[in-house]
Amino acid sequence: MKLRLGIPKGSLQEATLNLFSRAGLRIYTNPRSYFASTDDPEIDCMLIRAQEMARYVEHGALDAGLTGLDWILESGLEVVMVTDLIYAKQSMGKVKWVLAAPDDSNFHKPEDLAGRTIATELVSVTRNYFASRNVPVRVEFSWGATEVKPPLLADAIVEVTETGSSLRANHLRIIDTVLESNTQLVANQAAWADTERRRKIENLAVMLCGAITALGRVGLMLNVRKPDLTAVLGLLPALKNPTVAPLADGEWVAVNTVIEEHTGWSLIPRLKEANAQGIVEYPLNKVVM
Repeated sequence: MKLRLGIPKGSLQEATLNLFSRAGLRIYTNPRSYFASTDDPEIDCMLIRAQEMARYVEHGALDAGLTGLDWILESGLEVVMVTDLIYAKQSMGKVKWVLAAPDDSNFHKPEDLAGRTIATELVSVTRNYFASRNVPVRVEFSWGATEVKPPLLADAIVEVTETGSSLRANHLRIIDTVLESNTQLVANQAAWADTERRRKIENLAVMLCGAITALGRVGLMLNVRKPDLTAVLGLLPALKNPTVAPLADGEWVAVNTVIEEHTGWSLIPRLKEANAQGIVEYPLNKVVM
């Protein structure tokens, strides 16, 4: 049985396709079609807007899909949360839905907006946010370009941001964070209860998480004489412990580890000074913990 997988169409699409490619599964899209093919004959893909993904997964049209925690909460639907996938369209971090108001306004905290109008795409979450603070507001759905609506069309907005640059460009000031969100791999409950489909979904989660873990990391191999091993190991950060293997002559060992890529610039010269030789830094596609 093929696995029916939803890929988020729109702002997350390119980042998602790149992640799958790093994980080892190429997805081939056609700009004229919502269907996509893959290198795996057991996986069929469909491009679905992230805002709608939970609906089609919950209804069973898709066995699994990738969408944001924000849209899952907004939908209120029941799906299985398989794993966190911490990546976004511009970075590998989380995104924030923030409450923002014009720079020159008198709104400095949520309570200052009592009786005012808030524009957002995240209507249910925003209503719950203000209700939890007992602040009465009018929440209006925004079809886009939300940043330009204050002060004429709304008093404040709740909008998603990664860097805050768009808010600053529109002279908006962040008052509070309403929700932090990241991509989730979610599954249909019936698919998750099916042994074969659950295995495929879990394998997919392993490979995607491995690709994310590898980002920003590199492998490092080196050779060192046994008397110098302690000093070399003292310099090495590692995911756990470096792998140390004896070489044929009995006097040298090979050391293999994983490091943060940015540390290589200062670390490798120090390893050389500690008498390490044959130092090789190499790229990683996946690191499975």
